[in-house]
Amino acid sequence: MRTFKNRLIFNSSYFLLWIGYFTFARLFFLLFYIDKTKEIGFLTALKTFIYGIQLDISFAAYLCFLPFLLMIFSVFVSSKKIGIIIKWYSAILIIFLSILLIIDASLYQSWGTRLDTAILKYLNTPKLMIASVSSFQMVSGIIFWVLISTLFIKLFNKNTTKVIEKIEKAFWMQSIVFLLITASLIIPIRGGLQTIPVNQSNVYFSNKMYANHASINYMWNFFNALTHKSDANNPYDFFDDTTAENTINKTRKQLLTKNTDSILNTTKPNVILIIWESLTAKVVGSLGGEPTVTKNLNKLSKEGILFTNFYANGDRTDKGIPAILSGYYPQPTKSIMKMPNKTRSIPMLPKEMRAIGYKTSFYYGGDLNFGNMNTYLRNAQISEIIDGSVFDKKDWNSKWGAFDDVFMNRFAKDLSKKQTEPFFKIALTSTSHEPFELNSTYKFGQDSHDNLFRSAHAYTDKVIGHFINFAKKQDWYKNTLIVIMSDHGHRSPKHKGAYNSPKKFKIPMLWLGGALNKKGIEIDNIASQVDFSFTLLDLLNGNNSEFKFSKNLFNTSENQYAHYIFNKGFGTISKNGFYLFDYIGKKSIVQYGKDFSKLDSLGKAITQNSFQDFLDRK
Repeated sequence: MRTFKNRLIFNSSYFLLWIGYFTFARLFFLLFYIDKTKEIGFLTALKTFIYGIQLDISFAAYLCFLPFLLMIFSVFVSSKKIGIIIKWYSAILIIFLSILLIIDASLYQSWGTRLDTAILKYLNTPKLMIASVSSFQMVSGIIFWVLISTLFIKLFNKNTTKVIEKIEKAFWMQSIVFLLITASLIIPIRGGLQTIPVNQSNVYFSNKMYANHASINYMWNFFNALTHKSDANNPYDFFDDTTAENTINKTRKQLLTKNTDSILNTTKPNVILIIWESLTAKVVGSLGGEPTVTKNLNKLSKEGILFTNFYANGDRTDKGIPAILSGYYPQPTKSIMKMPNKTRSIPMLPKEMRAIGYKTSFYYGGDLNFGNMNTYLRNAQISEIIDGSVFDKKDWNSKWGAFDDVFMNRFAKDLSKKQTEPFFKIALTSTSHEPFELNSTYKFGQDSHDNLFRSAHAYTDKVIGHFINFAKKQDWYKNTLIVIMSDHGHRSPKHKGAYNSPKKFKIPMLWLGGALNKKGIEIDNIASQVDFSFTLLDLLNGNNSEFKFSKNLFNTSENQYAHYIFNKGFGTISKNGFYLFDYIGKKSIVQYGKDFSKLDSLGKAITQNSFQDFLDRK
């Protein structure tokens, strides 16, 4: 009877140790984001433990399966041998889980979601995967990893040694009982005996998304995403396919034609597209943002056509590039840019520009292997590609590539040579990406993440200003359209309201150059990145028929809309309303305006339709 009790004590204590580990992990996350934790308040923070324990119990049960199984064998063999195996098993798990604990906390700041399989796509480029992390964060992360691992390994070993040494061989019937106990782990794994197993929805309890995210067990979330990967079924299936298409087309078809004369004074202008890393409308004074960050862009906004209601469709560069150049909506948890077999078949602006006589080129100061960008650009049939390999390493920051001033100087140098016209040139900047390392002064200081962000954008703004001054002096300028656009919005500077509100996704787009016959005007039509390629090709009499998710930027209908997608939801906005939907909670986070119910249906239809298109491409 005593050996039975000791085995039971071991199972119970081992299970509780894992619950303790995940309780610590949640506390670590809440302290790591102490400013956000203060915002939700003590009681709400406490509730994250109460609600989150459901997933803690579930994943702890997974981890206990092997030790519980070994307890069955301890009926027949020496418990010391069993104890050694369990100690090694626990230590390896703790080391692995602790490094993922640090990674999860570090990535949440940039990604706005808990750890999932998105990280796996970056494993082939590990140096670039950690490019958003400063050296201090790297060193401190390693220190915390070692400390946490050491602490919990000692704690687990102490418990194992204390209990295992009291366990002796026993009558074989005990093995049957402990086999049943092991099998019963399926109950906490499922979260009970209810029909639907426990999932993230069970721990969402607040209208503050940070609190809901803090409730999630990061390892449960990761392995759930890992074991539920499927390219066969559409998880965003809200309607039958015909209803979804009709819902979209009912609105979209009204928005394909422009309600204005051409804004160009030529049919074949040169086109320069500058994609500005992470620029949010929140720091652009001409869009109502902070007035002192982008002084050059603010000034230039009066010289061209400024789009004042323009939105990014995604929240990362690997989602922004296909939105801009392919008119293709991002996928919530996947990236088509990383799948060459699928990108071969999507529409490509550079390819269509080549078809109407343009020489195409793409400039980037970093490593094009990141996010599989190189393959995507090759599929776009871009004639000339310049990347970080042409820049001296002394001109690189430690993470992303050549500093923007060095990069744009090279871009300008190539443009100062005699050009074959018409040309289509794309330049993607990088210095305004975390960790915001500059080769010049930090205008707003370095005392906070937000001020680093402001300083980096003030620096790139100065670089862009110099480039435009250079361009105005070139012979080709009078026949050139220059478009400045961000690849995605940003969480910084901090904004009020929902984390994934329109404030995070609103970005600038400015058209400049001698090819414009209308200048100093603002376009307040609601639009987004997926509308750019379609509209440009329409102006140039190119083929835009394959850009089936796009609309015309210049259509002035009240029904104009923008749709953006993030990891676990979407937002759809028009002049008459806004609808923000969360896939986990399966409910609206924010809704307002007289048309929010229409935007509910439209947003779900777009998400379903675009993801089905993604699945269907082979």
